[in-house]
Amino acid sequence: MFVSLLLALSIHWTGWNDGVFAQAKREHKFVLLDLQAVWCHWCHVMDEQTYADPNVIALMNARYIAVKVDQDSRPDLANRYEDYGWPATIVFNADGSEIVKRRGFIPPVEMASMLKAIIDDPSPGPSVFPEPKIQFSNESLLSDALRKQLEQLHRDKYDTKYGGWGFTHKYLDAYSVEYALARDDAENRRMARQTLDGERNLLDPAWGGVYQYSTGGVWSEPHYEKIMQMQAGNLRVAAQAYALWGDPKDLATAQSIRRYLDRFLRSTDGAFYTSQDADLVDGEHSAGYFALSDAARRAKGIPRIDEHIYARESGWAAEALTQLAMASGDRSALDEARAAIKWIYAHRRLPSGGFSHGAQSTTPFLGDNIAVARADLALYAATGQRLWLARAQELAAFIEKTFRANPGYLTARPAGMMPPKYQRDENIEVARFTNLLHHYDGDPKHLAMARNAMRYLSAELVAKDWPVGGVLLADYEMRNEPLHVTVVGAKRDAAAQALFQAAGRIPRSFKQVEWFDPAEGPLPNAKVAYPVLKKPAAFLCSANRCSRPAFTAAELQTLVARLER
Repeated sequence: MFVSLLLALSIHWTGWNDGVFAQAKREHKFVLLDLQAVWCHWCHVMDEQTYADPNVIALMNARYIAVKVDQDSRPDLANRYEDYGWPATIVFNADGSEIVKRRGFIPPVEMASMLKAIIDDPSPGPSVFPEPKIQFSNESLLSDALRKQLEQLHRDKYDTKYGGWGFTHKYLDAYSVEYALARDDAENRRMARQTLDGERNLLDPAWGGVYQYSTGGVWSEPHYEKIMQMQAGNLRVAAQAYALWGDPKDLATAQSIRRYLDRFLRSTDGAFYTSQDADLVDGEHSAGYFALSDAARRAKGIPRIDEHIYARESGWAAEALTQLAMASGDRSALDEARAAIKWIYAHRRLPSGGFSHGAQSTTPFLGDNIAVARADLALYAATGQRLWLARAQELAAFIEKTFRANPGYLTARPAGMMPPKYQRDENIEVARFTNLLHHYDGDPKHLAMARNAMRYLSAELVAKDWPVGGVLLADYEMRNEPLHVTVVGAKRDAAAQALFQAAGRIPRSFKQVEWFDPAEGPLPNAKVAYPVLKKPAAFLCSANRCSRPAFTAAELQTLVARLER
């Protein structure tokens, strides 16, 4: 009796699968997808208020199949509905067609009214409209006119008062800052500097790490969730800024984030968890809690950590830690990056190649594979070990075979009732990764992959989707040669090791760092026949010339400064 009453007072949730539509047809019901994030405050409020309301429960159980999904666990669904924020509420007819798409918290009375209206008239509402048809480009670079438009947007959308791209929510858009750092002009460098200084206001003073964003158009009204995407992006950019300017504040930002990752989001096996909740108590604002010291917080408890280990999140963290190791010379960060990727290879590798997302998944997603591929290539640049280059090449082949469309790359292999969509950031990553990989190995297939991704990114509707920094960055790297640094010497030689570490600290994010040990044979794409001298040496090459040899880190630094002039 008690169990029956309890079931009647709660919604009967199920997971996402194509079978829910067959069930909906049999039972003459609709399908409601509640796409949440486990770290999301308003998702908790939705559960505590809306989905606990008796009227909502009665309507849902009578006429709806209720599907609840953690968006971090399903990149295909998250990518499809990412514009709707979390929670996202999507109602489908039994044939899989969309009826309603809503973003954010829906109060109980409004939700009950919506559910009744759908039952009375299941016609698609104004929130459902045909997706605009994209006119894809035949070019693998932005047109001059479109690039100028994007550069103007990059300037116009910048908040000159507080820093950051955008005026309502304040957060660090990693691509926009990376693009500003890559451009050697005073305006872009000023924008990057001001944004990085503003972002420090989102660092947690007690535990380290960065809060997701701030509201109110200022940096001082944070939302307290800590998600891996923001930790990794902020860490990566802070490391690049430190390499460029040598400012201790940027190194302190990077170290704060790394400290947080080590204490809260790194598993005992070395891989990385997904996120930490914004709320100590679900649905209750936690500003007072996060104002406390470490000891005072721990006395009350620790907000929930999502301990799922996804290949994507560990790949993001490993790449960022590798960049920190190269910029700072802290080899322990490199050890952590290697440990994370080795764990992913041991526990998320699919028999057919590539990686699954999580422990229960056998479906490969582009996001996981491109994140690990970028980490592999970063590890090759940081270590000179050819194993990492070979792994990056294997993943490039898997991505091409599994996710290629014409143009661009899809977020998942087509399957089921809802075909996968493109996701712009993933195509930016494919373009940047395969372009740099082509510089390392000279394989024309990898350049063709970069161009295929850029054909998607060069479509005007895609390119102008805000923010535009990532598309500009991919286009910039496609148009320019990376700074190429090659260390010649035995890998067991301490002087060669010191030179290689100095090469990693060169203040360029778009660079190609290699280590030619004659005992290992020629480099994969040896455009220059480097001489083997009596002592280790480093050679610096730009698009049209190579330097004399540098035998010390100081000499290499002088050559870089001369090249900059």
